[in-house]
Amino acid sequence: MQPSLDVNQRIARISAHLQPLNSQMEDGSNLRRVNCRAKGGSPGFKVAILGAAGGIGQPLAMLIKMNPLVSILHLYDVVNTPGVTADISHMDTGAVVRGFLGKEQLEDALTGMDLVIIPAGVPRKPGMTRDDLFNINAGIVKTLCEGIAKCSPKAIVNLISNPVNSTVPIAAEVFKKAGTFDPNRLLGVTMLDVVRANTFVAEVLGLDPRDVDVPVVGGHAGVTILPLLSQVKPPYSFTPKEIDYLTDRIQNGGTEVVEAKAGAGSATLSMAYAAVKFADACLRALRGDAGIVQCAYVASQVTELPFFSSKVRLGRGGVEEVYALGPLNEYERAGLEKAKKELAASIEKGVSFARK
Repeated sequence: MQPSLDVNQRIARISAHLQPLNSQMEDGSNLRRVNCRAKGGSPGFKVAILGAAGGIGQPLAMLIKMNPLVSILHLYDVVNTPGVTADISHMDTGAVVRGFLGKEQLEDALTGMDLVIIPAGVPRKPGMTRDDLFNINAGIVKTLCEGIAKCSPKAIVNLISNPVNSTVPIAAEVFKKAGTFDPNRLLGVTMLDVVRANTFVAEVLGLDPRDVDVPVVGGHAGVTILPLLSQVKPPYSFTPKEIDYLTDRIQNGGTEVVEAKAGAGSATLSMAYAAVKFADACLRALRGDAGIVQCAYVASQVTELPFFSSKVRLGRGGVEEVYALGPLNEYERAGLEKAKKELAASIEKGVSFARK
């Protein structure tokens, strides 16, 4: 029969991911959380999800756990993290999962991360605009980014929390204040707009969505979402009626889901899919893969605005190149002016909030 100390060590190793700061367990075994790794865990990147117990966070955590490029997955939230962590940790994939609960564990969740994904915040409900989310979600993002600046200043940050048009400028101001701002490492996730555009265009063309690529530029709300249908691949000439239909549906895809769920939530599953698709692109770029190009809302000189979503090339340092918009038709040029006007106000609102 093994000594009780040895038994305690084994139990601590098994349970460490569920209660990472359980001092009673650690005191009995002299085992620190940082050393608790699954046997045979694969090498890879360290990823943290902030808001992991939410409607987006849970499916996102599950999908990230399936990614072979991830070796350690930290799940943080202010409620319910132990349960989500226990559930996700039972998946037989290589990533080691650890849960963190409450503001007092935020720094532990963030220390040493390569990629931080932020879906934290309240969801949009029927009749609620993205602007209505601002005061709550802005405060959440500000707090989380202060933690990132302190504990993982070199991490790539994928910001999902709405309204992205304002929360990315908030994050930038927090990082500037802390002296850690790197515009190449802060990316607003607009991938859901691209995913929707590819899907809706594929329906019209009768193609597999995976064979369609629609650049979506501007921002991540309403008229700021500008699909460049003139640049679709494979090339196709849409009728004016098709352009109106597709543009409107892409811009209002979020509202379509909110209304269909009738008060039961917003676009959580498709957003989680889009977020993990974008995160995978970032991880492949961190690995050194070449030619990783995606649309993202980033610090930009493409227009006169300080932030704008457009195609970017990703690399080990985050954004390595921001591409110009390319040729636009008359419809898209008019849409661009509308988008810029709306974006300017949203960016200013974020900056003002962060500087208060």
